[in-house]
Amino acid sequence: MTAPVPRALEAPRSAVTAIGEPLIAQVIAASRESLRRRMVLPLHKVPGAVLQRMLNAVQPGSYVRPHRHAPPRAESLVLLRGALRVIAFDDSGEVRRAVDLGPDGDLGVDIEPGVFHSMAALAEDSVVFEVKTGPYDPDTDKMWAPWAPPEDAPEAAAYLRDLISRTNPRG
Repeated sequence: MTAPVPRALEAPRSAVTAIGEPLIAQVIAASRESLRRRMVLPLHKVPGAVLQRMLNAVQPGSYVRPHRHAPPRAESLVLLRGALRVIAFDDSGEVRRAVDLGPDGDLGVDIEPGVFHSMAALAEDSVVFEVKTGPYDPDTDKMWAPWAPPEDAPEAAAYLRDLISRTNPRG
């Protein structure tokens, strides 16, 4: 049996953590090495933390399967580096809104509870600061969109390319 693919790094141990170049470089390096082309660096020390804070580094080609959080929870993303497209869907899979985060776009996005969403890196080494309420339970955290292919499905890469091409907020 193969070892599970790591999805997150270990949280820093300090009571006060500076979010600067060393931390950002660490999560970017891990995302470059990840088979999933992304990596989370939690800032909260335990999965049961009431407020989940993390850095999420995403490389182009990483497929973040559309999902919403269970129980319904809000989520905020603030771009620290690179460029990302955040896409919100209705319950049937129709795109409700696409927001580009980056030098020519917005700085962040706030997603209300119960909204299916995804994100796609538009530039190498894209990093967001992500915040949502906890606690985190990997078995129940996400409700996957039934109309989107699973992450490891052969059609996932084509779905991601199509999603990016048809959701350009600038036309």
